Amino acid sequence: MKKLFIPFLLLFVFILSACGNDEKSNTKNSSENEKETFTYQSENGPVQVPKNPKRIIALTNGPNVLALKGNLVGIDEWSNANPLFKEKLKGVTVVSEDDLEKIIELEPDLIIAGSEMKNINKLNEIAPTVVYTWGKLDYLTQQKEIGKLLNKEKEAKEWVNDFEKRAKSAGEAIRAKIGEDATVSVIENGTKEFYVFGNNYARGTEILYQAMELNMPQKVKETALKSGIHTISTELLPEFAGDYIILSTTPDGDNSFLETNTWKNIPAVQNNHVFEINTKASTYSDPITLEYLLKFFEDSFLKN
Repeated sequence: MKKLFIPFLLLFVFILSACGNDEKSNTKNSSENEKETFTYQSENGPVQVPKNPKRIIALTNGPNVLALKGNLVGIDEWSNANPLFKEKLKGVTVVSEDDLEKIIELEPDLIIAGSEMKNINKLNEIAPTVVYTWGKLDYLTQQKEIGKLLNKEKEAKEWVNDFEKRAKSAGEAIRAKIGEDATVSVIENGTKEFYVFGNNYARGTEILYQAMELNMPQKVKETALKSGIHTISTELLPEFAGDYIILSTTPDGDNSFLETNTWKNIPAVQNNHVFEINTKASTYSDPITLEYLLKFFEDSFLKN
């Protein structure tokens, strides 16, 4: 009996030892994977970035990171103030490019910054820093670039392809309802003036004019298509109003213009063709915002 017991005991010890080695090996491999880097071609030159960043500070393009479920520990104040991102940003610290001490305390392994920011060299000393220029890339290419940066290019491309199909289909349905020649203006109420927008200035302009291929009024095309934005006075509103108006306002802003005869006499207003969006929730062109606005446009144009 003792002779049989000893070999079994040795076999048991050997199995335990092998399992222990496997666990150590797996832990080591997991740790090495977390530390792996690759070269990302940023606007500020090639940057060695982590393959799987765990602590991202986004001083720009934070919503794009959110859409890909990136691990944010720091975010800019404008993204944080956006009602669409409020729940998703719980526990994320608000920082700016000047909050260097706070950024150090957050121990980032990746920083995303705007090319106009002054402290890029200092940020790069804290963690690998990738730079983007707002508007340099079109809105969908920008998302694919963020996907590439976060090692989630496949997910980003899949979303882009799906979104393009759905937006195009919605555009076809909307044009069939309102007419191929109908025009749409995107107008925003400022402090003392109004803004009209071209086809790449957020507020849903990329969806309406690019993806859906809706028409902008000739006056808007002449003044805002190239620059992206054009400032007008209250008196000029009728000249820039399309058959349909997407009106961007803030709930706590001065919207007294809505009671003026200038506004009330615009045909789109009289025909109930004005669809109002919240400025604070519409100033980005990331997937979260785009999905929100796509649904809003479908509901507004097709269900009214």
